Amino acid sequence: MYHRIGAAAYKANLDNTLALNKLFGNPQLNFPSIHVAGTNGKGSVSHMIASVLQSKGLKTGLYTSPHLKDFRERIRVNGKMIPKSNVITFVNKHKKDFETINPSFFEITFALAMEYFSEQKIDIAVVETGMGGRLDSTNTVRSILSIITNIGLDHTQFLGDTLQKIAVEKAGIIKPGIPVIIGKTQAETKNIFIDSAKENECKIVFADQVFHTENFHFICEPPFGSSLSMLQNGNPYMPDLLCALGGIYQQENLQTVMAACQMLNNLKYDIGEKIVRNGLKNVIKNTGLMGRWQIISEKPLTLCDTGHNADGITQVVQQLQQMKFNRLHIVYGMVNDKDISGILKLLPLDATYYFCKPNIPRGLDASLLKDQAESIGLNGKKYNSVSQALKFAQESANENDLIFIGGSTFVVAEIV
Repeated sequence: MYHRIGAAAYKANLDNTLALNKLFGNPQLNFPSIHVAGTNGKGSVSHMIASVLQSKGLKTGLYTSPHLKDFRERIRVNGKMIPKSNVITFVNKHKKDFETINPSFFEITFALAMEYFSEQKIDIAVVETGMGGRLDSTNTVRSILSIITNIGLDHTQFLGDTLQKIAVEKAGIIKPGIPVIIGKTQAETKNIFIDSAKENECKIVFADQVFHTENFHFICEPPFGSSLSMLQNGNPYMPDLLCALGGIYQQENLQTVMAACQMLNNLKYDIGEKIVRNGLKNVIKNTGLMGRWQIISEKPLTLCDTGHNADGITQVVQQLQQMKFNRLHIVYGMVNDKDISGILKLLPLDATYYFCKPNIPRGLDASLLKDQAESIGLNGKKYNSVSQALKFAQESANENDLIFIGGSTFVVAEIV
């Protein structure tokens, strides 16, 4: 499993996926898909678009990764996880084929999702790439819309060590004649996407050049989430918008979602304002999204977020700095293949840290994490587990303090 083990599980070609697609009769071609790539935000964008489509009354498949608690979170129809019996039957039935083809965990999961969506006769799927785009299993779907949220330095050992190289991999999801939305205009990558769209003769829209947000406000009491207003070309577009997701970084994702809904209208999907509002307000209820600026408890306010690379952590810290509290407590763990010192340097110095190791093979030893953190001025103690670290943070915090849990998807998975 790539997400547990790391590099050893990565396959840098589509051979196995093409063999599996053929074995199952190309189920991925039996329904239209919205294909979502990007370094950060692709999960949130996928869930929000799926929620909007569900609000429209469409039977919607949603394929995402990684999962937090249950493998079946990756494969949903109208927010409901694939039944356990389907997973078991699929694996038992095709075991011999898998031994012949020798696919990766991700390749098998993608095949399972596509067959399940086809069996369920869905109207449309929202499909998130696993990593990159060009050589990702998901790049075999029948796209009607491609979305690339943004480009950051993550998975550099596979995708390249510059934004330009990574952008080329993500641009691999751009298909002939299929419109593409780029969430964030970045000087280093903009022309790569424009050139790819020209080559594929398809319409390209940079969401942040059309849509802007203002008056963003994090709602930290029930029902939780955020309120904001959306502008289109500088003019009021959707005022007083409520979204169930509270992260400040969701503003960029919401701009991308607005551009996607507009493009879907061009494709005759007829998604009106009321449907968009309902979809955003009910995204957690509709799709089961977890771990994005999620409130665990109220007194003291305890939050978690799965942001784990430089861009994600920067946004998290920015939002923490805007919040009111007496003292900040941070429960923190990482995996061992990230830029550890680079990410630690982004964290606030004026917090008490509770260092821990997520319980997976890739987890970074808590002693090593604590030593690296102390060398740049972050103070705290190490704990034997995520739950123990959180327990000590809760015991140390007063009701006007703030506890934040993060650093890795796998840290968050142990407490949500």
